[in-house]
Amino acid sequence: MNIAHKLLSSLEKVFPDEAPSAPPRPSASALQGETFSFQWAARPDEGDRLDAVVRVDSPLAPFIRLYAVGCVPSLLPAYSHSDEHFLRKTPGLYPDVLAPTKGDIPLMGGQWRSLWVEVSLPPDQPAGVYPIRLTLSARWAPETLLAETVFQLEVLPVRLPEQTLIHTEWFHCDCLALQYRVPVFSEEHWHILQSYMQNAVRYGINMLLTPVFTPPLDTAVNGERLTVQLVDVRRDAGVYSFGFEKLGRWAGLCRRHGVEYLEIAHLFTQWGAHATPKIMAVVDGQERRIFGWDVPAASAEYRAFLEAFLPALRTALEGMGYDKEHVYYHISDEPSPEHLDSYRAAKAQAEDLLEGCQVIDALSSLEFYRQGLVRQPVPANDHIQPFIDAQVPGLWVYYCCAQSSLVPNRFFAMESARNRIMGVLMYLYGIKGFLHWGYNFYNSKFSLHPVDPYRVTHADYAFPSGDPFLVYPGPDGAPLSSVRAEVQDDALLDLRALRLLEQLAGRAFVEELIYADAEMRPMTFRDYPRGAGYLLALRERVAAEIESRLA
Repeated sequence: MNIAHKLLSSLEKVFPDEAPSAPPRPSASALQGETFSFQWAARPDEGDRLDAVVRVDSPLAPFIRLYAVGCVPSLLPAYSHSDEHFLRKTPGLYPDVLAPTKGDIPLMGGQWRSLWVEVSLPPDQPAGVYPIRLTLSARWAPETLLAETVFQLEVLPVRLPEQTLIHTEWFHCDCLALQYRVPVFSEEHWHILQSYMQNAVRYGINMLLTPVFTPPLDTAVNGERLTVQLVDVRRDAGVYSFGFEKLGRWAGLCRRHGVEYLEIAHLFTQWGAHATPKIMAVVDGQERRIFGWDVPAASAEYRAFLEAFLPALRTALEGMGYDKEHVYYHISDEPSPEHLDSYRAAKAQAEDLLEGCQVIDALSSLEFYRQGLVRQPVPANDHIQPFIDAQVPGLWVYYCCAQSSLVPNRFFAMESARNRIMGVLMYLYGIKGFLHWGYNFYNSKFSLHPVDPYRVTHADYAFPSGDPFLVYPGPDGAPLSSVRAEVQDDALLDLRALRLLEQLAGRAFVEELIYADAEMRPMTFRDYPRGAGYLLALRERVAAEIESRLA
């Protein structure tokens, strides 16, 4: 049996029906403390299923994990108006989910499959060139080698610095309860929440959406999402009181696992701030919903609630170790210019109660900033240029389903370089924070019903596959990663390496290095080098420059 095989970077997507066209990548460098990944793709030339086994022989073996790259279906790879920079736009199977394996990988004659090799380097790993030898054999004949290869990883004597970018991917507690069929905030649910928190931090997420009450996000008008409310609310004879025990447990888990910032659920409904969020309370001994779509945002009764709630919440969070510099609030998500008045009215309800606090909102109109309604806007990457031109300080950025033309994103059907280039762009523009709405959204659009994310990757034909979630629900309450999660993490590692080089050589030098092979200046969120080659070469040059200055 002949087996075609090829070493590839983490930026290639290996489809079963297409031979990878990228040049082989048999070597690379990495910094101490970095997680580095590459792929080994293989295709038997004949036969049906081959139960193959891959073995690893390397001094780095204790730090190496293997994943089989699984293909998942997409019936909505791209919107019809999307640009031409997609790998494919046809419905079909796309490589994405990473299934942990001890080396077992099923191969099919005439089909390409990929093994993902992840090397998590300790911060004190000695410098040197480390061979990683991979061998492939059939399970029924382990002594017979069918293919072998060697990847050379050079570890440089430089420790990767800590991440400074604030990074949030919205964490959907209700989706986890529904997927695993456990009661909200039961011990089983808390176990799952902790597992997903740990995974989130692994991928550079250091801010977590915190459901003090059920977040008013992706909810149909007059509809409800499953209640996930960390704060107990009572109202007796018109007087509010609050229980923060569950919130304290949440904050404790966040601190333990390295979540530096808490992101408080939005105070008003999405897309216009017209109404109040769903809030449950015990009123005169009976639990009921006291706020929701039926209560206008500017209502006096909601103002009375906020007057009691927000000061109590701020005090409680301070006692839990999260001061005002590490807590972020929202008014309403994605308001448009036609919502200026309703957003202004909603903000007035809480503005004095949030004096001195960090308040951010995702939006695309500079007018909200110009009118002083949002001090810290989070513009979409296809609408960010006016904010850059206006020199908005401490600028954040986000993208979601709507960002499907020219700008970076992480859909299944996009090349991985379009995901990873965000690290370079965030460096060039001094981006303070990055937001995405879908760490684990396993519902349909408007949360009308849950979906199976292994079958329905587009939120029931709402968003291109790759937008709703970054991780998959795995066994035992633990998530499975994705190609997109790993590549996005590479982008954050690039950002950290660029900032390290800036400390050593100055910003002007780093910018010249970035532009050296870009064939464009300036580089923008719409205009940047396409393809993996630029990013791979840039990262090697950055590493070499860092090493030379610390030699």
